[in-house]
Amino acid sequence: MRLFEYEAKQVFAKYGLPTPRGFLAKTVKEAREFASLINAPVAVKSQILVAGRAKAGGILFVDSPAEAEKAAKQLLGSEVKGVKVLSVWIEEKIAIKKELYFSITVDRANRCYVAVASAEGGVDIEELARTSPEKIVKVLIDPVYGFRLYHARRIAKKLGYAENQMTELASIFLKHFRVAMDFDAELAEMNPLVETTDGKFMAADTRLIIDDNALFRHQEFTSRPMEEAELTPQELQAQKTGLAYVKLDGDVGIIGNGAGLVMATLDAIQLYGGRPANFLDVGGGASADMMAGALDIVLSDPNVKVVFINILGGITRCDEVANGILEAQKRVGLAKPMVIRLVGTNEEEGRRVLVDAGIHVLDSMEEAAQKTVELIKSGGD
Repeated sequence: MRLFEYEAKQVFAKYGLPTPRGFLAKTVKEAREFASLINAPVAVKSQILVAGRAKAGGILFVDSPAEAEKAAKQLLGSEVKGVKVLSVWIEEKIAIKKELYFSITVDRANRCYVAVASAEGGVDIEELARTSPEKIVKVLIDPVYGFRLYHARRIAKKLGYAENQMTELASIFLKHFRVAMDFDAELAEMNPLVETTDGKFMAADTRLIIDDNALFRHQEFTSRPMEEAELTPQELQAQKTGLAYVKLDGDVGIIGNGAGLVMATLDAIQLYGGRPANFLDVGGGASADMMAGALDIVLSDPNVKVVFINILGGITRCDEVANGILEAQKRVGLAKPMVIRLVGTNEEEGRRVLVDAGIHVLDSMEEAAQKTVELIKSGGD
């Protein structure tokens, strides 16, 4: 689960991490009132769960309450990177001398947490790691021994700080690590962590992503209305119907049964030069209704040009899947081309149902993936 910036900052502040003074506003009137309360230049920041808000115009800097009101009016109800803005964070503007980066995240290759830092903040850290890896400081964290003061001091020193500043920065890193551990974080990030003009440090922007498997320990974040989680319409519908769906940026709609099979399907599409538009797992034992619902979700994405359905029937019955496809065809028309791979329980009956309806079915995943990409490249013909 991704937390909003304001939620992450409230968590960080409870652990003694320095953050700018700010208030959450859901109306234009509140934005003006909070800017007056701060009584200084402020940043008006869209609260959306996507990165790159500033470049997309989702963060505005203003000098007065009247300007804050105008900025909030501009942002509230608008869309930033395709996500509707329902609230803004009114925050005191910081006098910045230098931007840094610090995070605690999971290193899956080494099966442990890792502290990542850089003397360059406010940037795409993945791109910086690719182009200038020498600018990235990494410390693997032993799962038993943990992250200690000497680790934190070593990182601060490598970022170019000494004496009192090194001590202060190391303290921030240790508190940050405690946040990550206490909140079962997949990622706890300060980007940028800034050095102010008076030599202090402050978390200007924060991200906190909690492992979904640990949400039972963090019930305070599970009671939001779905709309406030700022999911896409497809993600909202998938949550309501109990389907595992993740929106991606391609044009091939993908439906499969079983997370492993769907991941393999995504890989197969990419192998042949295609770009998946989503991950959608209907799970084991998918009924006709669930299959129809899955197609409704995938086809509602305007970026989808071709749908690839990959079913390996075990618990899932192929005839149920076939009936679901026909039900969706009646419901939404299925104007977009489909490629179907159907193998397993009641395979013959499922194939018969689809073939009788004039829908071709394949039994090789590789052949089906290749056919799907060919359809994309030919414009769906």
